[in-house]
Amino acid sequence: MDGNLPLELNAFVGRSAELAALARLLGAARLVTVTGAGGVGKSRLAARAAARCAPCDGVRRVELAPVRDAEFVDYAVVEALGLTDHTTRAPRETLLAHLAERRLLLVLDGFEHLVTSCAELVGDLLRRLPGLRVLAVGRRPLAVAGERVFPLAPLAEEEAVELLLNRASEQGPAPADGPEVREVCRRLDGIPLAVELAAGRLRALSPGQLLDRLDDRFRLLTGGGRDALPRHRTLRLAIGWSHELCTPRERLLWSRLSVFAGGFDLEAVEYVCSGHGLRADDVLDVLTELLAQSVLAREETPAGARYRMLDTVRAYGAEWLEATGDAARLRRRHRDWYLGLATWCELDWFSPRQAEVAARAEAELPNLRGALEHCLGEPEEAHLGQYLAGSLWFLWAGCGRLSEGRHWLEQMVRLDTGHEQSRLKALWVLGYVAILQGDTVGALGALQECREEAERAGDPTAVAYAEHRTGCLALVSDDMERAQTLLQSALDRYREIGELNSNVLMGQVELAMTRAFQGDLPEAVRLCEDVRRVCEDHGERWARGYALYVLAYAAWAGGDLPRARALLAECLTGAHAFHDLLGSVLAVELLALVTVAQGDAAEAAVLQGAASRMWRSVGLPLFGSAYFNTPHERCEAAARERLGDERYAECVAQGARLVREAAVSRALERPLDAVPAPRGPVRRAATAGPDMHEPAASRARKGGETAG
Repeated sequence: MDGNLPLELNAFVGRSAELAALARLLGAARLVTVTGAGGVGKSRLAARAAARCAPCDGVRRVELAPVRDAEFVDYAVVEALGLTDHTTRAPRETLLAHLAERRLLLVLDGFEHLVTSCAELVGDLLRRLPGLRVLAVGRRPLAVAGERVFPLAPLAEEEAVELLLNRASEQGPAPADGPEVREVCRRLDGIPLAVELAAGRLRALSPGQLLDRLDDRFRLLTGGGRDALPRHRTLRLAIGWSHELCTPRERLLWSRLSVFAGGFDLEAVEYVCSGHGLRADDVLDVLTELLAQSVLAREETPAGARYRMLDTVRAYGAEWLEATGDAARLRRRHRDWYLGLATWCELDWFSPRQAEVAARAEAELPNLRGALEHCLGEPEEAHLGQYLAGSLWFLWAGCGRLSEGRHWLEQMVRLDTGHEQSRLKALWVLGYVAILQGDTVGALGALQECREEAERAGDPTAVAYAEHRTGCLALVSDDMERAQTLLQSALDRYREIGELNSNVLMGQVELAMTRAFQGDLPEAVRLCEDVRRVCEDHGERWARGYALYVLAYAAWAGGDLPRARALLAECLTGAHAFHDLLGSVLAVELLALVTVAQGDAAEAAVLQGAASRMWRSVGLPLFGSAYFNTPHERCEAAARERLGDERYAECVAQGARLVREAAVSRALERPLDAVPAPRGPVRRAATAGPDMHEPAASRARKGGETAG
């Protein structure tokens, strides 16, 4: 099961009876909710039970603690399932489509601040998905029909003592089991988080000293209202006690760290949290002390070392931050840091660090959302939100997050901020996202408004981008002459203003597509070879992948099938790494055509089936374009001719059952230099004549040939 569970028990196991009982309950009910105080070990027990009871399609864990907006519950589940959907469908529809035929256990962890939206989601999914089971983890039930509640008590004394000594031994010599150790565990009510915080202090204190200080802090702090459960008050006292044992600088940093959502890195902490009593040079030392006391956890991610706070600990720090009156300033600094990060990422996207940028942006997504939400809530700062949403175009379009990008962009462009440049950028990015979702009307509206406003404001950059994306819209709408005119004009404008980046290179690739579709393959190859050289000079991989696609198309048309396959394998590898679903599915469609031309009609049909499943998440199949549909139609005709309708349908159905990762793996694992000989006469694409570049519908009207 994926997901980082806080404060893992390592060698300590315990709770065997509770684990067995929860596993039995999971076997009997479709919805089980583990409830209990924060820090009582709900997440750990749920993780172990889920692993024990995993159904045939596995377990997926959704960490909801970083999600602050109820609207993003569905998005969080989509993200945890690893789904990429480029259509205009709501994320709920994406979930229903993906889970329709699966037997899956979904673990929703930390939902208590989103209980209404989570209850509505769970109720809807369970009603409509018979193969789904849900294990919810929070401080209160969901109150959904059929829910079975599993209240989790604190650790028994023996287990609490074992945990305390185990944790203490990780930091140095552990004290012996004795009366004072047992009294500490009793006074902490066996709550795992409280026990672990206490264990962190055994580096500096004896069990007796620990017990004395614990007494002082319990008398000093209170734990909420009189009607609160004792273990809730005890946990608050435990965290408050740990807070009191911190130095003033440690407490200050603890409170300031609460502005982050999800994980964060050292650079962000040094910028956001320094000043006003905490020098930037001292942040690392103070952070290290908080780490040693289990206030923070360190984790290794694809984006490097990052830190994370438990939600309970974060909430406690947030209360102290509000009490200091410094919360507004810290939120502005947080917004400024992530605005700067997005600016850096946009610039560095056009560099050899493109993969690093993608990983960094993915890791920082909870914080980027927080910055966007802050801008929406502050009218005088809304223009910064427009700039931020526009600057993240590479995340929305390049890394497969079209649906979320459109959510933010549409909110931002509605705001009249008086800062035209920021809004114009958000408008053309919105138009671009809508094109990739197959929403022609939405794209045209945003791009026309952008063009008109940009000309009125005298913004040549926005004019160029609006013209470019309008040309892209004409391309996928099969208006090749208009697409060629607009794209060439946009490229001329880019040259005039000195613009060179991944977007500009994509414009040249799109121009090459118009030439290829109109039969001018030499010009298409020239344009894409030029893009390829520029990409290699700058280390750019994303736009390069689309150039490889056009070069592969030209190689197929010229009959060089091994070269076409090699180019497409490279194209597909890069697109899949960036979660670029459009680039992936275009490559798979053309790979299917190459495969049938090399004699393996069954494998070609399997790839077509895999592509059909991917297209459902992209938008209109092949944009509804006759030109983009040409490889599909030629492949289908040739495969049906060799296999027969029944066998062809069987192979397509086989491919449609492949998840995206399996489909890509299958396409890439096919040896490039071991292609089977054709099993029947195959007319090479080069012999098809000029009409191979005509739209499929036009060829059909002429009774065109069906060979691959």
